[in-house]
Amino acid sequence: MRDISFAIETWAMKSPFRISGHTFTDLRTLVVEVTEGGVTGRGEAAGVYYCDETAESILTQAQGAEAALRQGADRQALRRLLPAGGARNAVDCALWDLEAKSSGASIWQLTDMQAAPVNTVATVGVDTPERMAAVARGLDTPQIKVKLDSEQNLERMQAIRAARPEADIVVDINQGWSFAQLVEFAPRFKQLGVAMIEQPLPRGADAELEGYDSPVTLCADESCLDTSELEQAARRYQMINIKLDKTGGLTEALDLARQAQARGLKLMVGNMLGTSLAMAPGFVLAQLCQFVDLDGPLFLTADRDHALRYDNGVIAVPSPALWG
Repeated sequence: MRDISFAIETWAMKSPFRISGHTFTDLRTLVVEVTEGGVTGRGEAAGVYYCDETAESILTQAQGAEAALRQGADRQALRRLLPAGGARNAVDCALWDLEAKSSGASIWQLTDMQAAPVNTVATVGVDTPERMAAVARGLDTPQIKVKLDSEQNLERMQAIRAARPEADIVVDINQGWSFAQLVEFAPRFKQLGVAMIEQPLPRGADAELEGYDSPVTLCADESCLDTSELEQAARRYQMINIKLDKTGGLTEALDLARQAQARGLKLMVGNMLGTSLAMAPGFVLAQLCQFVDLDGPLFLTADRDHALRYDNGVIAVPSPALWG
C-alpha cells in the first residue's frame, strides 16, 4: 500500500505581480508526495485562481482521492476520480515522478520524447509605460511576454518596443479587452511586431472571434482549460496555451497538445506561478510548443533544491533529482 502526504507551502515573491484583474503577492501551493516501495514521487500545483481554486480548496479535493491512491489508483483512474484542476495536477505529476523513479526510466523514456533546452519568455507585469519599459530593458531574454489590461495599451507597447527593438514580443490580456478593443489594437500591434495576442476577451464571451480574421495570432488561455473545450476554442483561436493546473496534470496536457496539433493549432505552455517542481512537468510539454512561458520561479525569492537553471532565457533540461 502506498503512503500519501499533502502539504500547503507558501513561497515569498520578490514583488507583487499584477495582471489584468488580479495581483499576486505571494505563492501558495499544494505539494503531494506518493511513496511506494521506498520511492517517493512529488507534484506541485497552485490551482486556477479564476476558477476560484485556492491551496486549501485543492487540498480538500485531493484528499478525497486519498483512499483510492493508497490502493494503487493510476493516472488514468485519477482522471475519473478528480476533475481537471490543481488537485489532479499535483497528484498526476507525483504519479509520473513515482513511475519514473520506480522504473528507472526517465520521464523522456516514459513519454517517448526527446529532451532539449527551451527558450522561455520573461514576463513584464502591468505598470506604467515607463516602468514596464524599464523592466523590459533590464531583461536578458530574447523573448518577452507583456501583460496588459484595458488602459494605455499603445503607450505601454510603444514604450516597450522602443526599449527592446530586437525582442520577440507576445502580449497577454488576461480577458481584459472588449471585441472592439481587439479590432482596434490588433493591426497596431502587428505594426509593432507583436507575434501573438493571448486571451483578449473574457472566457465565455469570445463568440465574436468566430469568423474574425485577426492580423495577429490569437491564443486561448482561459478559454481552453482541457480537451473538453478544444473544439470550441479551435473555432476562435489559432493557438492554445496549455497549463497543467488547468488540464489537471501532464497526462491530460499531452492529450490536449496532440489533439490541438491534429487540428493544425499552434501550442504554448504556461504556468500559474510555481517553484521549479511545478515547472519541470511543463518542460516536457514545452518540447512540443512554439512559445514557452515557464518563468514562474524567477518571481520567487527562493526555489527548491535541484532547481531549474535559467540562462538568458534558456532553461536547461531539469535534473531527475528534481522531478522525472
